Amino acid sequence: MRVLGVDPGLTRCGVGVVDGVAGRPLTMLGVGVVRTPVDADLSHRLLAVEQGIEQWLEEHRPEYVAVERVFSQHNVRTVMGTAQASAVAMLCAARRGIPVALHTPSEVKAAVTGTGRADKAQVGAMVTRLLRLAEPPRPADAADALALAICHIWRAPAQNRLQQAVARHKAAAPVKAPLTPKGRTA
Repeated sequence: MRVLGVDPGLTRCGVGVVDGVAGRPLTMLGVGVVRTPVDADLSHRLLAVEQGIEQWLEEHRPEYVAVERVFSQHNVRTVMGTAQASAVAMLCAARRGIPVALHTPSEVKAAVTGTGRADKAQVGAMVTRLLRLAEPPRPADAADALALAICHIWRAPAQNRLQQAVARHKAAAPVKAPLTPKGRTA
């Protein structure tokens, strides 16, 4: 499974590609950051993020894109920029028919380090170890993107089995007749 991890941001959007399957050694195929100038118009910054992600999709041809789920922060301006960059990543993937998975920061940290409260240094150290790298990817946004890809590779098989089980359960469940306005079945 080849996954492009995206740690969304307007100034620095981390991107990393990991190849592998759960239970086997993983391979990093690329890591980097799509940068935009802070003083540029928002529309131009979003366009730069889109062009950067498109280059990564074209070069690495991932089967999945894993994006960090935007969570509420106290700084509304920061969360808006992150959400906009996240939407651009999802749009780029959807345009190519690539499935997108969203993972929360604590889910990614727990998958990679064993605790959902790990700090950036712990995530970077574990990404370095898991991918057998000489040094942690810099900046932290790049390491976070690789962590997202690793998380997806490890969690996707279980999530797929769960989704299939839910679908089978819904298909096997009897259909209930709708209620009339008086509360009786039709």
